[in-house]
Amino acid sequence: MKRIIILLSLASLFSCNLNPSGKRERIITVSIAPFKYFVEAIAGDDFRVNVMVPAGSNPHIYEPVPDQINKLRLSEAYIGDGYLGFELTWLGRFYEINKQMIKLSIGEKIDLIAAGHDHHGEHTEGADPHYWVSPRCAKVIASSVYELLSGLNPGSEAEYKLRYSVLLDKIDAADKQAVSFFSDFKDKAFMIYHPNLAYLARDYGLKEIPVEYEGKEPPPSRMKELIDIARKENIRVIFVQKEYDNKNARVIAHEIGAELKIIDPLSEDWMAATTDIITSLHDSFLSSKK
Repeated sequence: MKRIIILLSLASLFSCNLNPSGKRERIITVSIAPFKYFVEAIAGDDFRVNVMVPAGSNPHIYEPVPDQINKLRLSEAYIGDGYLGFELTWLGRFYEINKQMIKLSIGEKIDLIAAGHDHHGEHTEGADPHYWVSPRCAKVIASSVYELLSGLNPGSEAEYKLRYSVLLDKIDAADKQAVSFFSDFKDKAFMIYHPNLAYLARDYGLKEIPVEYEGKEPPPSRMKELIDIARKENIRVIFVQKEYDNKNARVIAHEIGAELKIIDPLSEDWMAATTDIITSLHDSFLSSKK
């Protein structure tokens, strides 16, 4: 009886990994949802993408569920950020679970920003991990993913190259939009709950002011300081990521008469989310001039 149960369990596991044509699906695991966008933009539906931190979850403290681990075991490659809190906890275990998969840590290819005081749980992130939001860093992501996919599927390299070229054109358009929007706002400050946009700020000459204090809610003294800064900088919009509590941002917004803007940098649709962030920042700068 035990043997029958084991065989049925194995059959269930492997059947879940079959596509409608009956062929075994090829799986790539990625750390965060935005990386899925780059894989699918280049590879189409050649691979099933297993996202470890789904959109709307906190990538600094997330813990994967059994289904994600099962897909990791069957993955041909893992595409990681390299500096997110959950990876500092889990990455070694991921690599032990599947020693054969190809490992790509995109953070190794990025011109990184030091983490400062970005503490999460028991770990200190050695560099700011939020580089994917900047179009200039996205070009590095796209190039790295293209090289990985071409190696995994050499027979489709020509097709992948065409899609990669289309993707680069879209990223270039976002880059040019950012340059155009921010050229008149050099060193302009914006306020955001969690410091998610440091690379965007660096690459386009802006200044990010985080509400968080050393990775935690700000104490009253810091809240007063933030309110004074917001007034001095004439900040009219405070940005909050959808996965974070906006209580403290609301307090500051109420004190200075600003509005809250919810952004989603962890969206699976990298292009839509990034364009929305760039446009919203520009709109907030225009409103501060009135």
